[in-house]
Amino acid sequence: MQWIWESIKHVYAILAVLPVVPFVLVYFGYAAVSGDRKKAFRMAMDVTTALLIGCVAVLFNDVFDSRFGLYGILLVLLLGGGLLGNVQYRTKGNIDMSRIMRAIWRLGFFLMSFCYVILMCIGIGKSLFAA
Repeated sequence: MQWIWESIKHVYAILAVLPVVPFVLVYFGYAAVSGDRKKAFRMAMDVTTALLIGCVAVLFNDVFDSRFGLYGILLVLLLGGGLLGNVQYRTKGNIDMSRIMRAIWRLGFFLMSFCYVILMCIGIGKSLFAA
């Protein structure tokens, strides 16, 4: 049973290192099956966000020598959800949780992509100049 868990961790780690690869695979795979490029793009964003969260958390912990990466990302996502829920409640009078979660997840894709690029550049620079 241990080898299954280890295999899943290794596959996740490989896919998370280069999040562009799973994005392209899901996008072209789903677009070929469904024929809907817009829905394929959204599906690729959703899958890649899960990989980016893990990768950015590890990069954050490595660059800043901390253990707060994943907790910080979850905190930002929760705060964003709360803010969006507040705006939705004030404008419409009710809260649609599925819509809020989808919006936060997709906004998280752009935030995590930006953080991934920045932290990757900082990490590469740190490893090059540390020697």
